[in-house]
Amino acid sequence: MSDLQSKFEIAQADVKKLQEDPGNAAKLRLYALFKQASAGDVQGKRPGMMDMVARAKWDAWNEVKGLSNEAAMQAYIDLVEELKEA
Repeated sequence: MSDLQSKFEIAQADVKKLQEDPGNAAKLRLYALFKQASAGDVQGKRPGMMDMVARAKWDAWNEVKGLSNEAAMQAYIDLVEELKEA
């Protein structure tokens, strides 16, 4: 397992231990970076207007489209570190 992969897995555990709720914007960013790192570019059609949660998640994931697996992992790790310091 690569060093980056190990740090990514540690960050996934750390995000569950945050003392304060990071807010919806940070949660969407974490979701998008996680999905990009683990599944690649967004897939499927954009959910309809009535499914606001799924649509927000899809939009967030679509914003990081084209980001490499490694870059998405590093961005996720960096964001978790920022949230831990806040």
